[in-house]
Amino acid sequence: MELQVKTLEGGAAGSITVSDEIFGLEPRTDLIHRVVRWQLAKRQAGTHKTLKRSEISGTTKKFVRQKGSGGARHGNKKAPQFRGGGKAFGPVVRDHGHDLPKKVRALGLKHALSAKAKAESIVVVEDAKAAEAKTKALKAQLEKLGLSSALVIDGAEVDNNFALASRNIPHVDVLPVQGINVYDILQANTLVLTKAAVSALEERFK
Repeated sequence: MELQVKTLEGGAAGSITVSDEIFGLEPRTDLIHRVVRWQLAKRQAGTHKTLKRSEISGTTKKFVRQKGSGGARHGNKKAPQFRGGGKAFGPVVRDHGHDLPKKVRALGLKHALSAKAKAESIVVVEDAKAAEAKTKALKAQLEKLGLSSALVIDGAEVDNNFALASRNIPHVDVLPVQGINVYDILQANTLVLTKAAVSALEERFK
């Protein structure tokens, strides 16, 4: 598959041939869905918790008469049915993550990239560098490329000026190639890859 390469100013900079095994697959939504579920489950904090009856203060003495009250002979104020009592079957601190085979994760990323390529939502740029950390200048360049919601993937290291300039632009995220993930790809309308990122991805999936 051949993709056109552009400069940040919007000009043409030739073309690049990319692997069909990464960008030319027929997207499978079931694989993409599995990886997104795995990502979102893994990042859940899991710090929700309620107090059980063993964790609160309360009397364990019988607080109603043994006979004559017409009710049950309760012996613990901490029971869940009383106001101020412990919660029965409440949430506990736990890890929401679940296992997903490494091959499935890799395949999900390939299918997410292929889905963007099929939708013609991939833009390849020569590089993602800025002479100055100026948000206004970078925003103007992105507007020339027609980008309003974009995920920019650079090589192993992101240019510091480019990263600083992009921080205040809404719906624009910048990541190094090792941080590329399915959820962020799907969140952005357009995936912007530098030539270094394309090379790194092809090397990774070789």
